[in-house]
Amino acid sequence: MKLRPVVPAELPAELRQSNNFKVEVDAMPGGFVCSGSLKYAFGPKEVRRAVAGKQPVRKLFSKEQRRFYAEHAPEGLALDDLSILGPLFVLKLRFIPPGLDRRLVAELWLYPDGSRVAELSTRCAPGEAFQVAAETRAHLAQAGVDLSGEQQTKTRKALKYFAKAFDGEGE
Repeated sequence: MKLRPVVPAELPAELRQSNNFKVEVDAMPGGFVCSGSLKYAFGPKEVRRAVAGKQPVRKLFSKEQRRFYAEHAPEGLALDDLSILGPLFVLKLRFIPPGLDRRLVAELWLYPDGSRVAELSTRCAPGEAFQVAAETRAHLAQAGVDLSGEQQTKTRKALKYFAKAFDGEGE
């Protein structure tokens, strides 16, 4: 479960200290946005049951996530009011590229219409963010990666795509 945008210092200490919570910064040319995500692992059976309508959507979330949702969701919008969108095919690879002493994560999100979004990410301490961003960007440019393409978050594209399809305007 992800909340975007967030101001990390304004989040409750209990949430920030949770082992299931993390703050991330999505940096793109022209700006950045902080988000907070609260993770919970469940099995494929639960997802299939919810997609088939045999289990309430809220059962896909932990008690901690349900509390987080209740605190931040729009008034009157319950978890069971949400629609399940998808699926998407996602390829994910963790690797350390030659010449860069840090791990990158590459994700390729493939949409049913043939479009795709690629994302490269890395982790670092908050105080290192600008230095790591500059070093990583320089390494990618030197490796011939074109960084001038249209920038958008994979989540925003997925929501727009499936909302359009859900409303009957897409596939």
